[in-house]
Amino acid sequence: MKAHLKASVAAIALLWLPGQAMADMAAAEKWIDAEFQPSSLSREEQLSEMEWFIKAAEPFAGMEINVLSETIPTHSYESETLTKAFEEITGIKVNHQLLGEGEVVQAVQTQMQTNRNLYDAYVNDADLVGTHSRLQSAVNLTDWMEGEGKDVTSPTLDLDDFIGIASGTGPDGKLWQLPDQQFANLYWFRKDWFDRPELKEQFKAKYGYELGVPVNWSAYEDIADFFTNDVKEIDGVRVYGHMDYGKRAPDLGWRMTDAWLSMAGAGSKGLPNGRPIDEWGIRMEEGSCNPAGASVSRGGAANGPAAVYAIRKWDEWLRQYAPPGAADLDFYQSLPALSQGNVAQQIFWYTAFTADMVKAKGEGNNTVDDEGNLLWKMAPSPHGPYWEEGMKLGYQDVGSWTLFKSTPVDRRKAAWLYAQFVTSKTIDVKKSHVGLTIVRDSTVNHESFTERSPKLGGLVEFYRSPDRVLWTDTGVNVPDYPKLAQIWWQQIGDVNSGAFTPQEAMDRLAAEMDITMARMQAADEGANVYGGCGPRLNEEKDPSEWIGKGGAKAKLENEKPQGETIVYEEIVKRWQ
Repeated sequence: MKAHLKASVAAIALLWLPGQAMADMAAAEKWIDAEFQPSSLSREEQLSEMEWFIKAAEPFAGMEINVLSETIPTHSYESETLTKAFEEITGIKVNHQLLGEGEVVQAVQTQMQTNRNLYDAYVNDADLVGTHSRLQSAVNLTDWMEGEGKDVTSPTLDLDDFIGIASGTGPDGKLWQLPDQQFANLYWFRKDWFDRPELKEQFKAKYGYELGVPVNWSAYEDIADFFTNDVKEIDGVRVYGHMDYGKRAPDLGWRMTDAWLSMAGAGSKGLPNGRPIDEWGIRMEEGSCNPAGASVSRGGAANGPAAVYAIRKWDEWLRQYAPPGAADLDFYQSLPALSQGNVAQQIFWYTAFTADMVKAKGEGNNTVDDEGNLLWKMAPSPHGPYWEEGMKLGYQDVGSWTLFKSTPVDRRKAAWLYAQFVTSKTIDVKKSHVGLTIVRDSTVNHESFTERSPKLGGLVEFYRSPDRVLWTDTGVNVPDYPKLAQIWWQQIGDVNSGAFTPQEAMDRLAAEMDITMARMQAADEGANVYGGCGPRLNEEKDPSEWIGKGGAKAKLENEKPQGETIVYEEIVKRWQ
């Protein structure tokens, strides 16, 4: 009876809407029933939320806008499906273009530098929040939602429901970016192989401890060596103990800046990012907004012992334990390569590609059985010997909607409506089931994810756990992400090619970051480019005055302590 009454009330409400709005509500009903299920909202609540979008979009009906994001399954769904829904419901046409992450960053940088409106909105990583809050070329969303954009800000947006909202918040406490999708880099492993009694017995006999989820890098290395050089073959397939990538391309830089140095232990304690030294090795004192240097000689840690160790291990493992050709793969090629089914584990695996790894065996995924049950699991990342309790344990990518002042206000408002539409509670549960890049608490706790969790390898358990706060994005120590990020891949590529040792490469990288930040400092002091929060580099000192004395950590005598593992089921208990 109540359901019939609610339906009647909704139908009566539609009669009061103008003709065009009725047509739009009909489109909203069609999409809600055919596509936007399940949802954290009731059908009536979904209709109400869509009714607000229809009314708010009336001044922009017939407008055509352009937005840009990187190529991952979540954004493909937005580009191919949600743009159609948005146009039918609101009358606003969206050209949602997908490019590689490097091209997205380049477009963002170009729009910031030229103040030309290339796109009306971007989904770009919250890694750039330190850049946006300093350069002030992006729109401060806190002020926007309370001022100029108030009439197009949804009353059901519910910012507190976004689990990564802190990532888009600048050192000024203002929101600069709205999360659209997020994913962590976790540890991935073939649990079916790890559970084989004969392999467990063989591993323990050789190394003296149990084959399980590695807690530290020593255990990861032992397991990599074991599967590559001892096991060698499983069910007639040549297997390897490690997977990674090394192609000299921009995403090789992100492979390192996405907290690889912190995972080794190069930074300082502190969450969401280390202070005074962050995961890039850049120093910025607590309470300051001015980066003070990346080199050990300036109090940074980008070329310190822990950072050099991190790069050396990446290079060694890639050469010694990964499948042939892995060093020539890039980010986009390497992650789906796991589906071939010949790799035992991967220390640095982005959950953005979970959707690819849960596909059926008939679709070329050899990491599931004939019934579609997963043969793998994800677990917390192991940490290096320099890591200390209280440090971040990994990276979390928070792809976030960003608006720029260079975009005309009417186009900016239309784009803001689209950004809220694709992240709305009406849609988010369904979108998250497609892309598996969850951004809302109401979504990860939805009963449909409880039902699906056994087939997602630990993703749901991780995002429901308190541990998720140990995985964070690039912090505010990085003053200009596009300028500094491009330095990394070239120097790391020189290690992979053999042109430079890890120490030489990191010395060059740290020096180049300091040179770039020195230019930024001059610009900020001369023209206030960075709002007074540009770099203020420390004077160079002998590295011995910093190492182990508030700067980079001193080199350990033993960088390979005893390997340590944990039973996967114990991790799940902790997460629950």
